[in-house]
Amino acid sequence: MGRPDAVRLQKFLAHAGVASRRASEEIVRAGRVTVDGAVVRDPATDVGGEDGAPARDVRVDGRPVAPVRETVVFAVYKPAGVVSTARDTHGRPTVVSLVPAGDRRLYPVGRLDADTTGLILLTDDGPLADLLTHPRYEVPKTYVATVAGGRVGDAALRRLREGVELDDGPTLPAEVEQPRPGELRITLREGRKRQVRRMCRAVGHPVRELRRVRLGPLELGRLAPGEWRALDGREVAALRAAAR
Repeated sequence: MGRPDAVRLQKFLAHAGVASRRASEEIVRAGRVTVDGAVVRDPATDVGGEDGAPARDVRVDGRPVAPVRETVVFAVYKPAGVVSTARDTHGRPTVVSLVPAGDRRLYPVGRLDADTTGLILLTDDGPLADLLTHPRYEVPKTYVATVAGGRVGDAALRRLREGVELDDGPTLPAEVEQPRPGELRITLREGRKRQVRRMCRAVGHPVRELRRVRLGPLELGRLAPGEWRALDGREVAALRAAAR
């Protein structure tokens, strides 16, 4: 049995904002991490001290890693044309550039394609990001889609609700409402690439505009495109609870 106060290396790196826990494991296995001067390739290496606090010299690519004592979570209204990455090789604006990151290494929780607008989270809390994006937890995400073809018929709505056959397999059942002709409110519990667009195209109603309005218990609210706000502790706790 491991010590109850053990701090595993990949968890320490994720909490420090180096990368998500999964990506931190890859960084460790690649031999890029040293602990007390020695290369370590086991992500489960204990780097905790007597009271569970990191007590060893941890470095990534030779640079020391200090624990981040308080993590942040930003809710952002991503505008069209902004990419959901921390950096972009083509020079396009990124969601991270919209918030005051300072020296924190923030990364997006999930992704929205460049043409899709709405709610996205940015955080340096790797474990929280993993909870919200891992398929196992099926955290619901709600979108409002304006679709071509006018009113969506009952048969198409039923297909969307029960599951649509796509080239990578059938989708899970979805919650679908039609507040007005040509507008759908769709809640998914999975996150395939461009899934809403592909589902709507499959039933004969291609998406013209798409906006994410809710992630778990968190709503987009009154944010305008390009605006952000930091979540409080109650909201972060609610997100963690939704993933469990």
